[in-house]
Parts: sequence; C-alpha cells; structure tokens
Amino acid sequence: MTATATQTTLTELEARLQDLHDTARKTGADLSAAIQSLQEQVDRLRGQLSTPTRWERVQLARAPGRPTALDYVERLATDFTELHGDRAYGDDPALIGGPARWQGRPVMLLLQQKGRDTKGKIKRRFGMSNPEGYRKAMRLMDLAEKCGLPVVCLIDTPGAYPGIAAEERGQGWAIAESIQRMVRLRVPAVCAVIGEGGSGGALAIGVGNRVIIMENAWYSVISPEACASIIWKDSAKAPEAAEALRLTAPDLLELGLVEEIVPEPQGGAHLDPDTSAAALGTAVSRHLDDLATLSSDELLRQRSERFRTLGAFLEN
Repeated sequence: MTATATQTTLTELEARLQDLHDTARKTGADLSAAIQSLQEQVDRLRGQLSTPTRWERVQLARAPGRPTALDYVERLATDFTELHGDRAYGDDPALIGGPARWQGRPVMLLLQQKGRDTKGKIKRRFGMSNPEGYRKAMRLMDLAEKCGLPVVCLIDTPGAYPGIAAEERGQGWAIAESIQRMVRLRVPAVCAVIGEGGSGGALAIGVGNRVIIMENAWYSVISPEACASIIWKDSAKAPEAAEALRLTAPDLLELGLVEEIVPEPQGGAHLDPDTSAAALGTAVSRHLDDLATLSSDELLRQRSERFRTLGAFLEN
C-alpha cells in the first residue's frame, strides 16, 4: 500500500472511530470492544506514516491535491502580477513569474506550475518547461536585479520538457544559461522544492543562496522510474532506485544539499494545505531576512562557495 493509500485508509478509520465514540456517548451503549479494535488499527497506520520509505515520499510528492506553486502564492503572496513571454519565441505556461509581495515583502517570484486538474496539467505540461520558460526566467531575473527585488523560486517539476521541439529550440543551452544567470544574481535568491525536483529542469531555477525543501518533496538528477529503466531496464524497480538515489529531504539535508526541511502535516501537504503554506512562508521569510544583511558581493561569494563545495571529498 502506498503512503497516499495508507493515509486515505487512516482518514476513513479515524472518521469511523469518531462515529463510534459519538454513538457511545449519545446512546450509552457499550462499544468499548469495537472502539479498542478500531483504535489499534488507527495506531498501526499512524505508525506506518510516521516513517515513510523513500519511495513512499516520492508518491507523497505526487499525491493528488498536493499544493501547487500557485496554491502557495495564493496563501502567502499579494499583488502578484504575472509577466509573460521570453521576448524571443513565446510564453511558457509551465514556468510563470512576476513581481509580488511575499508576506508583505516585495519579491520576484519564479514558479514551476504543474496544474491543478487534468486540463490544467496538460496545458502546463505537468510543470515541464520548454526553452522559452527558462529564457523567461532569465528575463525576470534581470528585472529583479534592476529593481533590487529578492528572487523566490518554487520548484516543482519532473524535469525539463523532453519533446523534439524543445530540443530544436535549444533546451540544454537554455538551462545552462539560466543556471549561469542565477549564479551571477546580485540580489538574494531563496529556492524551495515543494514537490518534485527533477534534474536540470529544477536546477535551472535552483541556484539560490539558500535551498530549502518540503518534508515529502524529492530532488535528484533523475527520477526513480528513469533511473530504474537505465540501470535495470525495468521501471518497476523504481522503489529500489529511490533508495539508491537518496533523493528525499532527510537525505539531502544530511548531504548538505539543502539548508532546511520545511515540515508537513502527517500524511502529506495535500491533507492540510493551509498549515503547509504557513510553514513554507515562515521558512522563506526567515531566509530572506538573513540574506538581506549581505551586500551584493557577499551574496555572489556565498552562492558561489555554496555550490562549489557540493560533492567535495577528501582522499586518504
């Protein structure tokens, strides 16, 4: 049973348990045996959800109803004005952005938006950007720097869009340029992985002074399914790949790839979006406060040193 299915079952059992308690209280009937049996099932399922496996966390990052980037923006930001187009080819609905006030603070938002329903997900290609999306991101980075606005990026993508047209328009080049541009930003940049963080598609807007991650999000050079298809020629071995990739929030914190894990409600952010948004908003604002004390040169140096030390090792 997946973590999402386990949570669904737990929710149903908790509702039945509450009904039994209400019935016993109203009628005076002795339902202690049934209540005890149901309570044991609830406790067992709660224990399973308290320590999800890596693969279960991947499933939670993809759970239906998990808050999207715009869901967080609606709860945490005001005066968001979406800006369109890369001034070269067209607009990309998978990567959106524009100026806003994040809990009252003026910022430039860069958002990978998956879509909330089937129609929206198709329109936004499940958050997978074409080259014009990354070129739009660079245009907004330029504007942020010109206006002195901190950049806040919400990352949620399986990866860059793998279509032929995207390759023809320079997908790899656009990602590389976006990474390069973000390295050179002279304003603070805070990046938050809110769901999936797949490969260069995520890294293109992930070169921040601080990188944080939601508790049940993942961030990796490749998805578990793709990794399993390459290594074992069998995508069904994705759970084994997830274990080998060490792509979950606790793994990334241990490896020094992120600065903070943002807690989620038990069972995942999709069960309580408001609480999840409050935690994310607090974390991002705190890091913006810290970075506001640094000069432009200090921001550049700190960001460069942060990424240059990733993967460092010593030989005996």
